[in-house]
Amino acid sequence: MRKRNVHIQFWLDRKEAEHLEKLVRKSGLGREAYLRQLIKGVVPRDAPPPDYYRMMQELYRIGNNLNQIAAKAHTLQVMDIQRYDKAVREFQSAVRMITKAVVLPERSR
Repeated sequence: MRKRNVHIQFWLDRKEAEHLEKLVRKSGLGREAYLRQLIKGVVPRDAPPPDYYRMMQELYRIGNNLNQIAAKAHTLQVMDIQRYDKAVREFQSAVRMITKAVVLPERSR
């Protein structure tokens, strides 16, 4: 059984339809997903530039390396663990902040 079982149909004029398609294309979402987000009270953001994904992949790689170094440092007890853990938390916070600013939709007002 379908999760969404209510069908709604409505008509747009050509200008409205073109505007909707432009917004949908910019967001990178499908038309239905775009409209569902609007209904939920969030405004979809434009799709991030291709460089964003490359940068995030690099940040995650760096974060993974930091975690591996931290695991070894904890085992060997050869570095300032509290200082290192603080740096990792700041790194993770920066990744979340960038993702929120660039990718996640924002609540409509």
